[in-house]
Formats: sequence, C-alpha cells, structure tokens
Amino acid sequence: MTILKAIILGMVQGLTEFLPVSSSGHLALTQMILKIPENQVLFITTMLHFGTLISIIGVYYKDVTMLVVEFFRTIKDILTGKGLKLHNPYRRLGFFIILASIPTAIIGLSLKDFFESLFSMTKAIGISLVITGTLLWIAEKYNNGKKDIQKMNSKDALVVGFFQAFAITPGVSRSGSTIVGSLLMGLNKELTVKFSFLISLPAVIGATLLEVKDVLETGNMNVSGNVTLVGIVSAAIFGFIAIKSMIRFVKEKKLYYFSYYTWTVGIGVLLYSFWHS
Repeated sequence: MTILKAIILGMVQGLTEFLPVSSSGHLALTQMILKIPENQVLFITTMLHFGTLISIIGVYYKDVTMLVVEFFRTIKDILTGKGLKLHNPYRRLGFFIILASIPTAIIGLSLKDFFESLFSMTKAIGISLVITGTLLWIAEKYNNGKKDIQKMNSKDALVVGFFQAFAITPGVSRSGSTIVGSLLMGLNKELTVKFSFLISLPAVIGATLLEVKDVLETGNMNVSGNVTLVGIVSAAIFGFIAIKSMIRFVKEKKLYYFSYYTWTVGIGVLLYSFWHS
C-alpha cells in the first residue's frame, strides 16, 4: 500500500460516505481499480472510518457536545426518579438517534455475512447504485416536509433507522438512504441533514468496532502506520467538505443531481459486469 493509494482511498471514503452515492460501492470499485491486495483491504477501510467520524464531529461539534451533556443529564434524571423527560430539543434528538440505531444494529448484525458477500458481486453494486438514484429522485420531487425536532416522533426515527439498515448493501448510500427516509417522513431540510449525519455516529462506531475485531482475529494489518495516518487524514478532510456540500445541496433542493450520477455509474457498472461475465 502506497501513500498515494491511501490518499485516494481516503478521498473516496470521505466524499462518498456523506454524498449520497454509496461509499461501500465506490470503495469496492476503487480497490479493484487500484488492485489493492485482499489482505490490506479490511484494515485500511476500517481505519478510514475514523476519519469520517472526525469530520462529523468537526462539523457538528456543538451538537455532539450538547448531546453528550444531555445524555448524562437524562441518566441522572432516571436514576433520581424524575423519569425520562424529552422536553429539551437535544434530549429528543439523542433519544431519536438511539431509537434509529436499533433497526440498523439488528439488521446489520443478523445479516452481516450476507451483505459482505455482495461486495464481490459487481452486478449487485450496479443495481444498488441505480436504486439509490431512484430513491433520491423520488424523495426530492415529492417532499415538502416541515417537521422540526419537537414535531418529530418515534415512528419517524424508526423508519429512518430502517432506511439506514438498508444502506448496509454495497452500492446503497447510507447518507442517501437516511436523507430519503427523513424527507419521506416529512422532516424539514435542516433536521433532515443533521439527523442523517448524527445517526451515522453510533452506526459507524459500531461497524468500526466489529471490523477492528475481525482485523485482530485475522491479523490482516499489513499497512504501515504512516500510510494509515495519511488515509485517515484524507478521509477526514474530504468528509468535512462533503458534509458542508450536502447541507447546501439539500437546502437548495439539488439532490436529484446525484440521481443522474448514481444512475450513470450504476448502469456503467452493470454493462461492465455483463461484458466481462
């Protein structure tokens, strides 16, 4: 693994983790193009997730700080007999983030092996990219949501969580799926983007811990520390840029731009897979 390849992988991970074009599908395709050995793929992609975590915290550090503060205040209220009070906007947001993470965790853990098997199936990646583009187009064209955090409810959070779970499929965008789910449930633009990115924190942390476990068990850590660090920094920088860009795209109703991109890439991947089958 060279530093240049690490930078490219970090760039692809950072941009596609938050732009609705599927990080898993693009990473799988990039690994094929760069001819990265199988014994290096799992470790470097696992480490790149730390970079995307840094970018989320960098953009939403105030929200993340308040979520942590209100989480511990909520625990204190429960332990002192005051009960679960969700009058505070950050308590409500934190509660819905936890709620949305439940379907993701259940589906992710129970179907982990099945979804991982799809990474080597080029046709599956192509089909998933086409589906991602279609969902984005539908959500953008038929959404007029006005719900803020006070009007959001548990059903909204669970539905978005199921959309996030669907994104475990390579070629389906996590950010795209959660944005689509949020828009279809009627959340306003600002809450849609914020909720979509913040619910990725427990999902990415959980997935990363599982992948670290797999790396330690298999011993596939054949990448130098310097190369790994460069990849993480690259993912963090491009992730930060992607989040800022997505905030603007959602507010300006330009999500359908990504539909054309994912349709084009998806069809291209399918044509390639059929040509070489």
